[in-house]
Amino acid sequence: MAILFHSSPPITKPSLEFVAQVSKSHSLSLSFSDGGFPKVVSSAHADSVFTLPNWRSGRTDARTRELRLNDAFLYLEYMVGKGHKPDVPNATQLLYDLCKTSKVRKATKVMEMLVKSGSIPDAASYTFLVNHLCRRGNVGHAMQLVETMEEYGYPTNTVTYNSLVRGLCMRGNLNKSLQFVERLMHKGLVPNAFTYSILLEAAYKERGVDEAMGLLDDIIAKGGNPNLVSYNVILTGLCKEDRVEEAMQLFRDLPKKGFNPNVVSYNILLRSLCNEGRWEEANELLGEMVGDERAPSIVTYNILIGSLALHGRTDQALEVLDDLFREGQFKPNAASYNPILERLCKGRKVDAVVRCLDQMIFRNCYPNEGTYNAIAVLCYEGMVKEAFSIIQRLRSKLDSSIHDFYRNVVSSLCRKGNTYPAFQLLYEMTAVGFTPDSYTYSSLIRGLCLERMLGAAMDVLRVMEENGYQPNVDNFNALVLGLCKCQRTDLSLEVYEMMIGKGQMPNETTYTIIVEGIIYEQEKELAAALLKELHMRHVMTTNTVKRLTMQYDLHLDALIL
Repeated sequence: MAILFHSSPPITKPSLEFVAQVSKSHSLSLSFSDGGFPKVVSSAHADSVFTLPNWRSGRTDARTRELRLNDAFLYLEYMVGKGHKPDVPNATQLLYDLCKTSKVRKATKVMEMLVKSGSIPDAASYTFLVNHLCRRGNVGHAMQLVETMEEYGYPTNTVTYNSLVRGLCMRGNLNKSLQFVERLMHKGLVPNAFTYSILLEAAYKERGVDEAMGLLDDIIAKGGNPNLVSYNVILTGLCKEDRVEEAMQLFRDLPKKGFNPNVVSYNILLRSLCNEGRWEEANELLGEMVGDERAPSIVTYNILIGSLALHGRTDQALEVLDDLFREGQFKPNAASYNPILERLCKGRKVDAVVRCLDQMIFRNCYPNEGTYNAIAVLCYEGMVKEAFSIIQRLRSKLDSSIHDFYRNVVSSLCRKGNTYPAFQLLYEMTAVGFTPDSYTYSSLIRGLCLERMLGAAMDVLRVMEENGYQPNVDNFNALVLGLCKCQRTDLSLEVYEMMIGKGQMPNETTYTIIVEGIIYEQEKELAAALLKELHMRHVMTTNTVKRLTMQYDLHLDALIL
């Protein structure tokens, strides 16, 4: 890897000149038609209801499941196109399964096809999809979906609106969320205690816990009724800022406010006490955890295990695990083992790591993303070959294919900012026959951008070409997105030009990323002008323009919208 752009020179203000390279004949493969959901419901015959091929039976390996799921989607698309009406529960299950496998665009398309066929989707599936979109950061899509629900007469409840509020808050839009809640109140909808909790969490994360406590006072003064969840959010904020004594005082004052602490309240305090090594106070708190609402949960024990491991007391942590299995009340999971594995790896205790993993799998606790990141600690200790040997052993025990398992390990490390160990392990993987695919390269690009190693991320494209692999649109989009997230839209425009020069035609996703990058650099007027230009050149649909305008409160000509 060559030069790393850790220092950011003054941003060159993005211009509209790059749009001139966009071909007017440029075609896009889009998940929505220009008008969003069709305005006219097709007249499918009531007696032509069909069911989808069973995508849930047969072989259970990941690739086969994905193929069967895609076949079911294509069959739905074909039959609805022929004027037939799908079985609603069957199609709804397909929507849920597509969401579970991160195929959100296809899931949204399923909802579109249900409406197009004249079927009536249930409100629960709409709410689920809105929530799923928001959790993935696709708030604009979710806002459009809610608007469409209302246009078709589907009721929107507070639960659905709470998902939108949470989605906006996740993107650091507290002010916009507060304005959104005010608009809902004008429509007659009443925010509930969970709405307040979402806003309070956003307030402490964005502006500190004092701001959150001020907001809570305002909510109460205006007649709002926060619940225990709201106070638990404040407890979390205080503990995050190491204000444990204040948190403890608030915890003790909860009964005066009309609330009895529950297991979540206790866990928040317990985590802070254990992390600070205040074991006697932690034990006293544990002793109070009696009764239905405050009895210890698996989360409680995972806090204890994690804290013991953090302080190097891995033997005691393993004893807690053994007790849990012996008593049988709770089933430990990967999150129970991962802190112990991480500490053992930090101590270079390879044999102990292997024994711990063997015990973990014997007890049907299967590794997850956190497990791979724990093992990666060995790479930082100069034990790359030992780490890879453990990874190989895990793959063998889990009977996974080389491609799926190693690809998952690399992407898991990159998502958590462990890109250097990912490269080290990838070298070992390729020596035993693993060939990185487009997804793997995109994971590496995203990981490098996450760690602000922008020059190295750009070098990945060159390395791909040197190894006979032509970067595709997804690889370029991963790099454009990573650069924009680092507020280097100037570099993303260079990648855009490089992309065209190498014969890879940008798609609507490329342009959307660039527009959002300009918005995040506080250039909303420029972004609006660019959006208008892209729409006029037919490379961005009216549907996407509406979504971005709604999500970022852009001002565009009414004739476009």
